This record gives sequence, C-alpha cells and structure tokens, in this order.
Amino acid sequence: MRVDGGIGLDLASAPGDACDAEAAGYDGVWVAETSHDPFFPLLLAAEHTERIELGTAIAVAFARSPMTTAYAAWDLQAYARGRLNLGLGSQIKPHIERRFSMPWSHPAARMREYIQALRAIWDSWQHGTRLDFRGDFYQHTLMTPFFDPGPHDFGPPAVFVAAVGEQMTRSAAEVADGLLVHGFTTERYLREVTMPMVTAGLASSGRTRGDFQLSYPAFVVTGATEEDVARAAVAVRRQIAFYGSTPAYRGVLELHGWGDLQPELNRLSKQGGWEQMGELIDDDMLAAFAVAGEPASIAGQLEARFGALVDRISFYTPFSADPVLFQDILAGLRSGPGAA
Repeated sequence: MRVDGGIGLDLASAPGDACDAEAAGYDGVWVAETSHDPFFPLLLAAEHTERIELGTAIAVAFARSPMTTAYAAWDLQAYARGRLNLGLGSQIKPHIERRFSMPWSHPAARMREYIQALRAIWDSWQHGTRLDFRGDFYQHTLMTPFFDPGPHDFGPPAVFVAAVGEQMTRSAAEVADGLLVHGFTTERYLREVTMPMVTAGLASSGRTRGDFQLSYPAFVVTGATEEDVARAAVAVRRQIAFYGSTPAYRGVLELHGWGDLQPELNRLSKQGGWEQMGELIDDDMLAAFAVAGEPASIAGQLEARFGALVDRISFYTPFSADPVLFQDILAGLRSGPGAA
C-alpha cells in the first residue's frame, strides 16, 4: 500500500507541511476543500517538493464547470511534473444549490459525464482533437487557439472520485482512475458493497482491478498515553456521529443493523447536539469504523483489515496528536507483509 498524509489549507504552512511529509517518507499528500480552495496549497507544495504525489480529497466538482476544473488541474499537473491526483466529490444537494448556487441532479450520472467532459477537454489540448462534447448535463464545443493551453510532457492527471453509495461507486469505476473511499466506511461495507460495485464498473469499461486505485482514510484512535487515547476516541466518535447524521450515508449503518440510529443523529445535528451525538456511538460501532490502540499496534491492524483491499491508505485523525506517532505507524506499514 501507498501511505498518504495531508497538508492544511493555510498557505503559509503548506510548503513546510509538504516538505515534512516528503522527508518522512509519505507517498502522497492530499488537501480537502472545506473553507478554502484546495488547489492553492498544492501549488505551493509542488514548488517545494520533488517526489511526493499531490492530491485533492476532494475538490467539489459540481461547484465548478468541467472547463474550470480542467484548466486548474492541467496547469497544476504541468507545474508538479506529473504528480497530481485530481480527487473529485459531488458534495450534497443543499451545499451545491444553496452555498454554490449551482444545479443539482442525478449526481452519479452527472459525475460520470463530468469526468468524460474533462477527458474530452484534455484530449483536445494534448492531441489537438476537435472539442465536441455533448452530454445530458454538459456541452463543450468551443476551443480556439487563444484559449488552448496546449500539450505538456505529463498529460492529464489521474482522476479519483469520492463515493459512498453504490451508484457513485460504480460510476467511479466506469470512468475514473481511482476511488476515494469515504472515511465513513467499515471493512465490511468495503468488502460487501463497495468492492462488488467496483468490480462491476471496471468490467463494464473493459478494465481490471490493476487499472484502478482505491484510497482509504482509516479512522485511527491512538495516543502516547491512555488519556490521549481516550480523548482521541471521543473525537472519533463525534466524527462518526457527524457523518452518520447524513441521510445519504445511512446505508453503511443499515448494513450493520444500526440504521435506526441515523434519524436520531440527524435530529440532534439540527439542534447542535454534537456531544450527545458522539455519546450514541457505542464501542461496537467505534470498533467497526476505527482501529484503536497503542501506536505500535496500529500498523498491524490496518494491514490486517485493509491490506488486501486498498492501494493507498491515510490516517483519519480528527484530534491533535504528535506527528512522530504516525511516522512510527508509517514505518510499521512499510515493514509489514503488505509493504511495497
């Protein structure tokens, strides 16, 4: 497995974070899109690193047209000398319509077409083909020399899609280069729901599992002391509860027989009852979603759960912890049975 880290959205610290991750031996760093644009930190990271891969996890696709995303990713891929992984996500309807003021409909089908449009645009730049993309959601039929950035030595970036539900997962496997598995995914859900959809999507596009990467951000509960571990558990329970309050993610809970919890989490989220929500995540649920224990035990647990399933793994830690702890976990993964 490749092991990935992250860098923050603070532009002042992004170069140092990326250099530290590269020096520590991480294979990639990823940036989320929350309160800031995800491309700017990666531009700075590209400037100050040589080897490490750079990814968005995620950039909100439907907040941008395919053309807007194509330009940003094309320039960053060239500047990073071919190290960009463009991770895209749909977000949810209220954010797309009410925060971004953009259209929402049929997200899985729209995402499939979005990536097809990106590939058509990039092909016109790299190979000079006529741009004539006509879909149900997007039409791109004009590209004159003045607006054509032209080819570069690295070609288009790899495209990853974030997915939880079956339709989006299958769409990703049909047209993308990889899947960004959501952190709100258990090993069982990954095996019983995600992987069959990946297999079906790859088969429909004439590809094999070797043509497609799965990236998984694993919830980790650990710390230098018992008190640190306890605090980490509280933080992870709250994050699990936050995701569990989202109706679109109910299927993960239902697979385990916890579906009835979702409406209660949703109700509490609307009341701002974040602490109470976390208290509803019992020990069995925590164990299903997270690996937990002393740092020395984490690498083995991750390898046992996910070594045969995913190609990339990162540490999902919604709590503050000494980075040295995770360098030790990284070293354990490097020396384990699934080491590259």
